[in-house]
Amino acid sequence: MGKINDKRRWNKEIVYQIYPRSFQDTNNDGIGDLQGIIAHLDYIKSLGASTIWISPIYKSPMVDMGYDISDYQKIDPQFGTMEDFDELLREANKRGIKIMMDLVVNHTSEQHEWFQKALASPTSPYRDYYIFKTSKNGQKPNNWRSLFGGSTWTEVQGEPGTYYFHTFAAQQPDLNWENPKLRQEIYEMINWWLDKGIAGFRIDAITHLKKDLDWASIPADGSDGLAAVIKKGQNRPGLDLFLDELKQETFDKHNAMTVGEAYGVPEDDLRKFIGPNGYFSMIFDFSYMNIEVKNADEWYRGKTNWDVSELKDTLFGSQRAIKNVDGWAANVLENHDQPRVLSKLIKDPNERTPTAAKALATMYYFLPGTPFIYQGQELGMKNFKRKKIDEFNDVSSINNYRMALKEGYSPAEALEIVNSRSRDNARTPMQWNDEAFGGFSRVTPWLKMGTDRKGINVGSEKLDPDSVLNYYREMSQLRKKVDLQDVFVRGELVEIKNVPQAVIAYKRVLDNKKVVILVNLSKVKQALHSSEAKVILNNYHTLQKDENELILLPYQAVILAE
Repeated sequence: MGKINDKRRWNKEIVYQIYPRSFQDTNNDGIGDLQGIIAHLDYIKSLGASTIWISPIYKSPMVDMGYDISDYQKIDPQFGTMEDFDELLREANKRGIKIMMDLVVNHTSEQHEWFQKALASPTSPYRDYYIFKTSKNGQKPNNWRSLFGGSTWTEVQGEPGTYYFHTFAAQQPDLNWENPKLRQEIYEMINWWLDKGIAGFRIDAITHLKKDLDWASIPADGSDGLAAVIKKGQNRPGLDLFLDELKQETFDKHNAMTVGEAYGVPEDDLRKFIGPNGYFSMIFDFSYMNIEVKNADEWYRGKTNWDVSELKDTLFGSQRAIKNVDGWAANVLENHDQPRVLSKLIKDPNERTPTAAKALATMYYFLPGTPFIYQGQELGMKNFKRKKIDEFNDVSSINNYRMALKEGYSPAEALEIVNSRSRDNARTPMQWNDEAFGGFSRVTPWLKMGTDRKGINVGSEKLDPDSVLNYYREMSQLRKKVDLQDVFVRGELVEIKNVPQAVIAYKRVLDNKKVVILVNLSKVKQALHSSEAKVILNNYHTLQKDENELILLPYQAVILAE
């Protein structure tokens, strides 16, 4: 590998993502809060995590659960106060844990002061903070479809023929990044947080900042007569000018850790994003996260019939692309926008066992890059089963359900799609124990608990040496071992190809050290060529060998040191 540049000071991190609304309620209102995070800092440290990424806690009307921000420099009261946040920073620092915030600058809430001032008068300077268009014929400016369904344009009340633009929900008007004054206000806010002492940001929807300024309609791609906004508003020419300036005006000044949510970045542009002088420290490797759906943005269009060989090709293809630009990846299995990985990548419900959860964990955790753990992933939490659409909270799930009906799916089919893909699957309350509300709260939570919870909680798993929780702890200890850390941080990734289709196998190699990772993602035994090596991690108690063959049992994962 090339020389590790300064921004790679983050390469030994293990990041734990918290969705605060669902982590721990300490004031009995059914909603998680900052004091709840403080209460579990020692638990997070026990997972080996050195950084916490907190999903949005800014003031918000919560139409999109905090990704619609009405004040960037205030904590929403349901999470606590700025004093609580400062206490969290102090307590985390005592434990050697950094705090990373969520940065949402593609759009604000419609309740943000800027947007309210923009609505107040057509001549307000704040009109240019957002994107307004007046149509001469009374029609919407174009036929672009928002990522949450329906038009990207909403008419301004009291101004017939005048519309504002939103890539996501109507309550999330897009900021106008073409306006230098707006950009400077954003940079001041970002620097304010970095001056406060946070380590950096996960940057939301960052590839949407630039839109095609012709605002032209394009051929429809759905029965609604609309076309996906990403064709004109994602990774468009000129985005690099915004991202370069953002980096120079904020992140570079603070040596910040930055993780881009950069959907749809072409391989040819990877170097710009995560190369040695890239916009961000790393971007999420989403390559395999949406393998089960035909369209990641419009998942009402149905599922794919993927197999392990396709997963393998996607996984290693993405890693090769990252290596080719001397880049760094944020490796993920789950996040707040994804269903639970055990329910997603293990197709047979009967096989969604702790053993399979450990196998999936082993698959991604030792790839080049920084591993991210999403709350509850370390327990092997699973998807829920909801019986009615009104049991869902997520605006995207509800819109995808409606779109599925419009595309001709039956209500039962649409509900099945939403159940399997809903973002609410990841947002059910954290399962601390086996009580009715999982130890998350003493009162009814804001979102119903998961429906497949038996034995899947911190209280039960911490006492079981064979639990998913304790396996995650073992992985972190292994990753940080003095004689192995450099192999996992700087070692080459070498795919092992002469293995059965259902086995994902690779080596990490540095100088004369080799670590082999073998994962059987099937319910049948798999035989591989055996070599003399020491087992340093195994999700079974034994490893079968037969003459020159090594036998992996169903969903067995082993790590060997050669």
